[in-house]
Amino acid sequence: MKKNDIPYVWTDKKRTVFGLPLSFTRYFLTETKLITRKGFFNIDEDELEIYKIDDKKLKFPFGQRIVGCGTIIIYSRDRDTPTKEIKCIKNTRKVSEMIDQYLTAVRDKYGIRGRDLINFEGHDNDDNNY
Repeated sequence: MKKNDIPYVWTDKKRTVFGLPLSFTRYFLTETKLITRKGFFNIDEDELEIYKIDDKKLKFPFGQRIVGCGTIIIYSRDRDTPTKEIKCIKNTRKVSEMIDQYLTAVRDKYGIRGRDLINFEGHDNDDNNY
Protein backbone atom coordinates (compact mmCIF):
# COMPACT_ATOMS: atom_id res chain seq x y z
CA MET A 1 0.00 0.00 0.00
CA LYS A 2 1.34 3.40 -0.92
CA LYS A 3 1.66 6.19 1.58
CA ASN A 4 -0.91 8.37 -0.21
CA ASP A 5 -3.60 5.65 -0.46
CA ILE A 6 -5.08 6.70 2.89
CA PRO A 7 -6.44 10.28 3.03
CA TYR A 8 -4.82 11.68 6.16
CA VAL A 9 -6.40 14.79 7.63
CA TRP A 10 -3.44 15.45 9.93
CA THR A 11 -0.07 13.84 10.56
CA ASP A 12 2.86 14.66 12.82
CA LYS A 13 5.80 13.08 14.60
CA LYS A 14 6.49 12.95 18.29
CA ARG A 15 8.92 15.75 19.03
CA THR A 16 12.07 15.30 21.11
CA VAL A 17 14.83 17.66 22.24
CA PHE A 18 14.30 21.28 21.14
CA GLY A 19 10.96 20.35 19.53
CA LEU A 20 12.61 18.53 16.64
CA PRO A 21 10.78 15.58 15.05
CA LEU A 22 13.63 13.12 15.63
CA SER A 23 11.45 10.24 16.75
CA PHE A 24 10.22 7.01 15.21
CA THR A 25 6.71 7.63 16.56
CA ARG A 26 4.28 9.07 14.05
CA TYR A 27 0.62 10.04 14.46
CA PHE A 28 -2.02 10.02 11.71
CA LEU A 29 -5.61 11.24 11.78
CA THR A 30 -8.13 10.21 9.14
CA GLU A 31 -11.81 11.08 9.09
CA THR A 32 -12.62 7.90 11.07
CA LYS A 33 -9.41 6.72 12.80
CA LEU A 34 -6.48 7.86 14.90
CA ILE A 35 -3.38 5.83 14.07
CA THR A 36 -0.12 5.60 16.03
CA ARG A 37 2.90 4.05 14.32
CA LYS A 38 6.05 3.31 16.36
CA GLY A 39 9.35 1.80 15.40
CA PHE A 40 11.98 1.73 12.70
CA PHE A 41 12.81 -1.89 11.89
CA ASN A 42 9.87 -3.46 13.68
CA ILE A 43 6.81 -1.27 13.23
CA ASP A 44 3.93 -1.37 15.72
CA GLU A 45 0.74 0.31 14.52
CA ASP A 46 -2.32 0.95 16.68
CA GLU A 47 -5.65 2.20 15.33
CA LEU A 48 -8.39 3.83 17.36
CA GLU A 49 -11.84 4.33 15.85
CA ILE A 50 -12.76 7.96 16.51
CA TYR A 51 -16.36 7.19 17.51
CA LYS A 52 -15.05 5.25 20.54
CA ILE A 53 -13.43 8.34 22.11
CA ASP A 54 -15.04 9.30 25.44
CA ASP A 55 -12.93 12.20 26.64
CA LYS A 56 -9.70 14.10 26.03
CA LYS A 57 -7.25 15.96 28.19
CA LEU A 58 -4.51 18.38 27.15
CA LYS A 59 -1.20 18.59 29.00
CA PHE A 60 1.43 21.26 28.52
CA PRO A 61 4.48 20.30 30.61
CA PHE A 62 7.09 23.02 30.97
CA GLY A 63 9.67 21.29 28.76
CA GLN A 64 7.16 20.89 25.95
CA ARG A 65 5.73 24.39 26.35
CA ILE A 66 9.16 25.92 25.81
CA VAL A 67 9.30 24.43 22.30
CA GLY A 68 5.60 25.06 21.51
CA CYS A 69 4.38 21.49 22.00
CA GLY A 70 1.85 19.66 24.14
CA THR A 71 0.31 16.24 24.76
CA ILE A 72 -3.24 15.04 24.13
CA ILE A 73 -4.47 12.21 26.36
CA ILE A 74 -7.46 10.34 24.92
CA TYR A 75 -9.77 8.11 26.95
CA SER A 76 -11.72 5.64 24.86
CA ARG A 77 -13.85 2.50 24.86
CA ASP A 78 -11.27 0.61 22.81
CA ARG A 79 -10.39 -2.72 24.45
CA ASP A 80 -6.67 -2.80 23.72
CA THR A 81 -6.07 0.95 24.09
CA PRO A 82 -8.33 2.52 26.74
CA THR A 83 -5.88 5.42 27.09
CA LYS A 84 -3.82 6.84 24.25
CA GLU A 85 -1.27 9.63 24.51
CA ILE A 86 -0.36 11.76 21.52
CA LYS A 87 2.90 13.02 22.99
CA CYS A 88 4.78 16.23 22.31
CA ILE A 89 3.11 17.52 19.14
CA LYS A 90 2.81 20.99 17.64
CA ASN A 91 -0.56 22.83 17.47
CA THR A 92 -2.04 20.76 20.29
CA ARG A 93 -5.27 22.75 20.63
CA LYS A 94 -5.87 22.77 16.87
CA VAL A 95 -5.42 18.99 16.68
CA SER A 96 -7.74 18.52 19.67
CA GLU A 97 -10.43 20.60 17.97
CA MET A 98 -9.92 18.62 14.75
CA ILE A 99 -10.49 15.36 16.66
CA ASP A 100 -13.68 16.84 18.15
CA GLN A 101 -14.86 17.90 14.71
CA TYR A 102 -14.41 14.43 13.18
CA LEU A 103 -15.79 12.74 16.31
CA THR A 104 -19.00 14.75 15.99
CA ALA A 105 -19.19 14.14 12.22
CA VAL A 106 -18.80 10.35 12.57
CA ARG A 107 -21.27 10.10 15.43
CA ASP A 108 -23.81 12.21 13.51
CA LYS A 109 -23.31 10.19 10.34
CA TYR A 110 -24.05 6.90 12.10
CA GLY A 111 -26.42 8.26 14.75
CA ILE A 112 -24.16 7.22 17.63
CA ARG A 113 -24.29 8.93 21.01
CA GLY A 114 -22.51 8.11 24.27
CA ARG A 115 -25.55 6.29 25.62
CA ASP A 116 -25.53 4.03 22.54
CA LEU A 117 -22.12 2.64 23.47
CA ILE A 118 -23.34 1.29 26.84
CA ASN A 119 -26.21 -1.15 27.29
CA PHE A 120 -28.73 -1.08 30.15
CA GLU A 121 -26.51 -3.18 32.48
CA GLY A 122 -23.57 -0.79 32.14
CA HIS A 123 -21.48 -3.06 29.87
CA ASP A 124 -19.93 -1.95 26.60
CA ASN A 125 -21.84 -3.13 23.55
CA ASP A 126 -18.65 -4.87 22.38
CA ASP A 127 -18.65 -6.95 25.55
CA ASN A 128 -20.31 -10.35 25.06
CA ASN A 129 -20.16 -11.37 28.74
CA TYR A 130 -23.80 -10.85 29.69
